[in-house]
Amino acid sequence: MDTRQMRCVVAIAETGSLTGAAQRLGFAQPALTQTLNRLEAELGTKLFVRNRRGAALTEAGLAIIDDLRASLAHADAANERARALGAGRAGRLTVGFVTHAVYEVMPRALRRLRAEHPQVDVVLKEMSNAEQVDALEGGRIDIALLHPPVSVTARVHERRLGEERMVVALPVHYDLPTDGRVSMAQVAAHGLVWFPAAQMPALRTALLGTFRSAGYDLRVVQDANRTLTVLACVAAGLGWSLLPSSVRALRHEGVRYAELSDGDDLPAFELSALWLARSRPTFADIFATMLGA
Repeated sequence: MDTRQMRCVVAIAETGSLTGAAQRLGFAQPALTQTLNRLEAELGTKLFVRNRRGAALTEAGLAIIDDLRASLAHADAANERARALGAGRAGRLTVGFVTHAVYEVMPRALRRLRAEHPQVDVVLKEMSNAEQVDALEGGRIDIALLHPPVSVTARVHERRLGEERMVVALPVHYDLPTDGRVSMAQVAAHGLVWFPAAQMPALRTALLGTFRSAGYDLRVVQDANRTLTVLACVAAGLGWSLLPSSVRALRHEGVRYAELSDGDDLPAFELSALWLARSRPTFADIFATMLGA
């Protein structure tokens, strides 16, 4: 299946009709119909159920549509790199990152990249762990700065960038003891505002398991997929949270931070860089070395 055929299938799936797909692609509808007929004949299966109301993916079509989108994203990214080089630009680097990468690791690397490769066009995208894995495999970002471990099907390089202990985020009106510390029992009593299970499943399981082993039933009372959203929920009194210690750099009205008096066994927040393994060096490789400097 070539890229032209892939674009036809994706356009039909997204518009829901051959007419809409032909308009999007700038094709004559008979030509698009012939392309689809030939492709289905080559594959020996129907990709769409067609009727007067439009076109809907069959089971076979559903099975391949995500792969087609990913393949097209890779092809588009490769074309963009080639055009950039042909136009005399150094290229583009698209960086996905979780909030906690912005406090120290990423700014330091960006300063070095700008100093040593000033012509590189850098695109920054704040994304969750799960969003970054999907975007990396789909070719929409070049490097991901996220919390491991994650499951990646593509062949990637990984560089560990460090780890941070957990601190408690709690409403500002809560009176802290003189030592400014709170206990695991207090966190469990207020419930946890935290990231969704699909976002960091291993870390979430380890966190809840540590509380369970200590004899506390820690319930997640509110899911929130961004750190600022987590802090907003804490400020609203929905629960407390456990976040990387660097979050102290993030001031949020209605929220204060405290150390745990008995949290030595809690898992740490780790930060890693993941980027696709290519046959030739890329700016992602260069940026990764700067992240660890």
